[in-house]
Amino acid sequence: MAPSQTAIASAASRAGIVARRELFGRLAGAARVTEVSAPAGSGKTFLLRSWIRAAKLTDRTAWVAIPRGGLDAQGFWVTVLDALRGTVIGSPLVRELTGAPDLDGWSIVERLLKDLQSLEQPVWVVIDDLHELRSDATLRQLELLLLRAPEELRFVLATRHDLGLGLHRLRLEGALTEMRAGDLRFTVEEARALFEGAGVKLSDRAIELLEGRTEGWAAGLRLAALSLAGNSDPDRFAAEFSGSERTVAEYLLAEVLEREPENVKRLLLRTSILDRVNGELAELLTGAPGGARLLHALERANAFVSSIDTSRSWFRYHHMFADLLALELRRTAADEIPSLHRAAAEWFDAHGYHVEAVRHAQAAEDWDLAVRALSDHWFDLVLSGRAGTAHELVAGFPADTVVGNPELTALRAAVALSRGSFEQAERQLVAARAGVASVPEARRGHFQVMLGIQRLEMARQRADLPAVAQEAERLLEPDGADLKDLRIAEERQVLALINLGIAEASTARVEDAEVHLGEGIGLARRIEQPYLELTGLAHLAIVLTFRTFSLGAEKSTEAIQLAQGHGWSEEPITGVAYTALAGAMVAHTRLEEADRWFARAHATLRPEAHPAAALVFHFARGNLELARGRNAEALADYRAAERLGRQLAASHTVTARIRGHMLHALVRSGETNPVEQLIATMDGQQQQSRPVRTALAALRLAQNDPEAATIALAPILDDASAEPNPSTFVVAQAYLLEARARDALGDAGARERVLERALDLAEPDGLLLPFLFHPVPDLLERHSRFHTTHGSLILEILNLLAGTQRAPTRDQPERLAEPLSESELRVLRYLPTNLSNKEIASELYVSVNTVKAHIKHLYAKLDTHHRGEAVERARALGLLAPSSRSA
Repeated sequence: MAPSQTAIASAASRAGIVARRELFGRLAGAARVTEVSAPAGSGKTFLLRSWIRAAKLTDRTAWVAIPRGGLDAQGFWVTVLDALRGTVIGSPLVRELTGAPDLDGWSIVERLLKDLQSLEQPVWVVIDDLHELRSDATLRQLELLLLRAPEELRFVLATRHDLGLGLHRLRLEGALTEMRAGDLRFTVEEARALFEGAGVKLSDRAIELLEGRTEGWAAGLRLAALSLAGNSDPDRFAAEFSGSERTVAEYLLAEVLEREPENVKRLLLRTSILDRVNGELAELLTGAPGGARLLHALERANAFVSSIDTSRSWFRYHHMFADLLALELRRTAADEIPSLHRAAAEWFDAHGYHVEAVRHAQAAEDWDLAVRALSDHWFDLVLSGRAGTAHELVAGFPADTVVGNPELTALRAAVALSRGSFEQAERQLVAARAGVASVPEARRGHFQVMLGIQRLEMARQRADLPAVAQEAERLLEPDGADLKDLRIAEERQVLALINLGIAEASTARVEDAEVHLGEGIGLARRIEQPYLELTGLAHLAIVLTFRTFSLGAEKSTEAIQLAQGHGWSEEPITGVAYTALAGAMVAHTRLEEADRWFARAHATLRPEAHPAAALVFHFARGNLELARGRNAEALADYRAAERLGRQLAASHTVTARIRGHMLHALVRSGETNPVEQLIATMDGQQQQSRPVRTALAALRLAQNDPEAATIALAPILDDASAEPNPSTFVVAQAYLLEARARDALGDAGARERVLERALDLAEPDGLLLPFLFHPVPDLLERHSRFHTTHGSLILEILNLLAGTQRAPTRDQPERLAEPLSESELRVLRYLPTNLSNKEIASELYVSVNTVKAHIKHLYAKLDTHHRGEAVERARALGLLAPSSRSA
């Protein structure tokens, strides 16, 4: 019976061998025949010897090593029989055989099969370097032995490439185990064990670099360990280690490259300038036919060549082998390298692989070709979410190539603009525009359109609506560029619409913004431009939150799902969608979820390049902090938003709200005198804005002057249409403050009317945040006893306030073995209602299964067994407001 995987790993560890647990386990439980096929230096021999020693199989293993150049049939079979006779079990069974001129391999196999019929215990035959066995007849004889041998005779075949043995029947029967190069690749942990075993101390980062650079190639790692002995800067060595390292290069030359025929060596060397190669490219660079056939043959031979697509038409070379090939090409044909890169650049450009075209043109130092290829396809890269790659390509041009090249100057302006360097971008755009006459006439129209799009982008980022409108109009002029290509014209139309909508959203033209963004999104979908669609959706989500937070949440979720589907989750534009969703979650008081989305937004947004979006981020996050009672943190966010607003050409849509919320935060912090002073310094228009008036009312209530509070609120409540796009949020705040003032004045009727109106505004959109900004639990408790139409909403708000007020204290953890999460608290607040689990799920935008899971956790944490008992227990703990019937 084969030793267990654990026993093998343990023995390997004691022996000082890298314990390759998974591979040892596969060998221990392998089928009757195991084929280990991998390139030179993959560690096949070492792996098998280590496994045999660790598994204590030495006396049961017949080891057959085929020398370089191979063996004839007689020599091979004599070696196999001698190895079998050397095992503890094979010795009494296998008859001795001496060579003779008329000795036939087929008869030897038949004789061996007869000798082994009585074999009762497992014996392993390991044939190492089987690829050196060149005789087809001998391979067929071995095939016969493999197929007819008794089950107790196990075979392990180690080879550099597949030999075409007819083992398909064994594969179908499950009697064949195949291990290839990918299986033998060292993991990071195994690489660490190898270096530690060699006495080499490396940082985790250095080990990861070496494992990645060698692609887990055993020989590469061992050669690195040898080279590192006594090295004074191992981390630097790891970063620079490559196939050009002397010991590695010598190994690869001797074991791989020098073994190939001249036509194969020529192909490998001349295509080593490529990151990937196909048959057509190979033929172009070598000037010889049969490129695809040779690449397929190299892959089959495990010659450090592997296919990278499902159709096996594109190939790449192992990193270290590619390094060696590049070194050899520089040594033997350095003068041909520029022309090879130029030919590759032209091929890639003609076949639509524009990034590779630019890189090879740069490598050839053909700057005109590189600029033309990049300029022609700059917006294709940007609109496909590859702006980072485009910027990297611009950085690949030497500084002196900019002089006299207006197209490259315009590209550098685009990079500066993406980094928020507006002054630098403006200077470069002016310089590029001045050089328009030097651009070839055939390319001049395209160049002018590029300049127009750059100016449009700059104006939009600075929220300069007049400039955006002007550039958008120019962009759509049919005589401004060659618009014969309908798709190009439509892409420019989408750009114009979306940028116009974004600028309108930033400057309080909310209705216009919604229209233009909607049109741009629709057209982007029709022409299948998902990145433009994502840009429109993300900003439309922000716009919709000004009208209804529920719609904003839906649209931002749609944008995020689109980004995830295309791998754009870390793109700055997706940060805008994260911000919109986080802001909606705050408005709905789902603060725990809002936190997570704010974290995603913070990691992706770039304030220097997108000041308007960053302004909205800080405003929304300030609201989160204010809802939690963290006034100092809220003020820090509001002030950051104010600073960003000063970078814009016009006042942002939420500027007045930022100012009002800052004043609220100061009032809540007890800073009443600074609030008085700040309001006094404002101009008349600022003082009359709704957010400032609500802040002034909060100030007067804090100063125990409810009459003055009602005076401050009167213009808001008397004329809700005094400002365009009135904010439900601000008006709801005003009604809550008015309710407090009327209560203090003893006007119960007015208090009930305005409180009911606040609830009217909050109910449709689930807008609960105003009730955290201005908590009035006592008024709501009293209001619930009268003829309100919002009993369920009042209960939810009271439960929310109870949970929020208890959160900062230590009472809950002391009373419960495990505190409730925010998600569980939200579900708990619905338990006193008559809503079903399905209806609760609909209210919370989650699945029914999620609600059921939260209820299950609630019962466990509250030590209860049904809904009524859980509600009663939660009220006793102060997690739910007391029942109004008890008052």
